[in-house]
Amino acid sequence: MAVIVKYVVERNGEEKMTFTSKSEADAYDKMLDMADEMFTLLSESELFEEDEAKQEELSLFLAQKREEVLIALGAKKKAAPKKKVVKPEAVDEQPQDDAA
Repeated sequence: MAVIVKYVVERNGEEKMTFTSKSEADAYDKMLDMADEMFTLLSESELFEEDEAKQEELSLFLAQKREEVLIALGAKKKAAPKKKVVKPEAVDEQPQDDAA
């Protein structure tokens, strides 16, 4: 018999997601916290008066795209693209016959 540890993220008594890693579960829980805060912020707008589902969907999307949102708001700088290190190809050096 195997023992399996599972981490369950739960919101308002509802199981949202199950993880095998505590760090993944914590990251997901943090993302849901951000989505809740975005939902509250968006509720101040008149854009979603009759469509709470769209408001929730947008809140979740923005929380999932946290890094891109921070960059768009100027709160974080875009990471410079990593330079690809190109290794010189090995040249087959064979002795040449100079006895011609």
